[in-house]
Amino acid sequence: MRAMAGTTDGGGSSKPVAQRLLATATRLFAERGYDRTSVQEIVEAAGVTKGALYHYFGSKDDLLHEVYGRVLRLQQERLDRFAGADAPVEERLRAAAADVVVTTIENLDDTKIFFRSIHHLSPEKDKQVRAERRRYHERFRALVEEGQRSGVFNDRTPADLVVDYHFGSVHHLGTWYREDGPLTPRQVADHLADLLLRALRP
Repeated sequence: MRAMAGTTDGGGSSKPVAQRLLATATRLFAERGYDRTSVQEIVEAAGVTKGALYHYFGSKDDLLHEVYGRVLRLQQERLDRFAGADAPVEERLRAAAADVVVTTIENLDDTKIFFRSIHHLSPEKDKQVRAERRRYHERFRALVEEGQRSGVFNDRTPADLVVDYHFGSVHHLGTWYREDGPLTPRQVADHLADLLLRALRP
């Protein structure tokens, strides 16, 4: 995928072309589905040419990859910051566990689109996404393992299962969370982070 930095087009829009294309594609994928949205429909709705799209994205599945990739990059940056902080491991893990819930809910449409359409990615893109997600999960698991080695967390359950337990809940958010529901993103995040920490206490 090409760099996301973009210039405005000749139509006078102040929004960079790459961002406008991505926002338009996200909306159309959500409304119609990835497989029922054509490149022509995306460029017409965004008010740009196909040449502009292919300047920033090599293909339609590049757009799909970026829909999720931008969320995952945000989450990875924040996880790295939490994990590297000068704080007790329990505080760092709880902050990371809550943050992935909040950032997922704040980008729920992007996440739902991606998981609904991941099978449309090319094998190369699919491999790239899985590697990116694996890096995130491994960084998160390292916090669990650090706490288990130091005795802050119990080691009765393997760290891999602990991570799968939490992220299973995170990936399920798209099936039930509603903005007009009884819980705010922060409340959901606190509940799920507390469940994780309770499961790990000695």
